[in-house]
Amino acid sequence: MRNAGLSRYYIQCPITDTPEDWSDDAFWAELKRRIPREQAEALVTGPSIEKSIAPLRSFVTEPMRWGRLFLCGDAAHIVPPTGAKGLNTAASDVFYLYNALREFYSDGSEEGIDAYSHKALARVWKTQRFSWWFSSLMHRFPDQSEFDCHMQTAELDLLRSSDTAQRLMAENYVGLPY
Repeated sequence: MRNAGLSRYYIQCPITDTPEDWSDDAFWAELKRRIPREQAEALVTGPSIEKSIAPLRSFVTEPMRWGRLFLCGDAAHIVPPTGAKGLNTAASDVFYLYNALREFYSDGSEEGIDAYSHKALARVWKTQRFSWWFSSLMHRFPDQSEFDCHMQTAELDLLRSSDTAQRLMAENYVGLPY
């Protein structure tokens, strides 16, 4: 939800599609086809304010520091939109870098800035792992084998039946501490 009257919706489509391939009517029809009937019937639709194709991609730059240049957020790492972890991870980068720079400018210590990349990357890779796992769980890909589909179903079954698996997913989805 962007606000009480505006939501962001995603549907998986071929990466070769363009926003122009998806009229508002085509988008709403496809979204309604993919969700349970009760939700589809209750869905309030209207004209879109923005459309884009978001690739399910991941990327990490290592290290996140070159001399006095520090990378944060999308400049250092990209996650697929599935888990909505991009802004959360960027915020943790800024938190680590803020503390390192504060220490440098107040005490003259380079300890924090020397540790920034290592510390930030430790959390970035945990977020990447979750985003990769969640994307693999929630999306079907054209090159998936029968084995991959069975693994996806088994993982979903585990989430439905295991409190421990649900807690682990919730902890990662809400965001790891920093």
